Amino acid sequence: MLNENDCPGFSRGYRLQHDRVREQWVIQAPERALLADPIAVAILQELDGRTPIGTVIDRLAERYEAPRDQIATDVLALLSDLTEKRILRL
Repeated sequence: MLNENDCPGFSRGYRLQHDRVREQWVIQAPERALLADPIAVAILQELDGRTPIGTVIDRLAERYEAPRDQIATDVLALLSDLTEKRILRL
């Protein structure tokens, strides 16, 4: 279970990339690409493997002028799912 002190980043071989042909953000992976919706892109662009999740939540809540608890729920759900799938590492 992730918490706000964890500092996730992409696992080896994975990265967020903008596909210019399709005009779509994707998580590039070995031999596959996963489409990323705009919310996922906003979250994933904040990850660097050093920044705590709590800081990411604060930045997004300020940028989008949204309630922090709502942002936290979305961020933790996405990052937990991607960590379980081993796309992200802690």
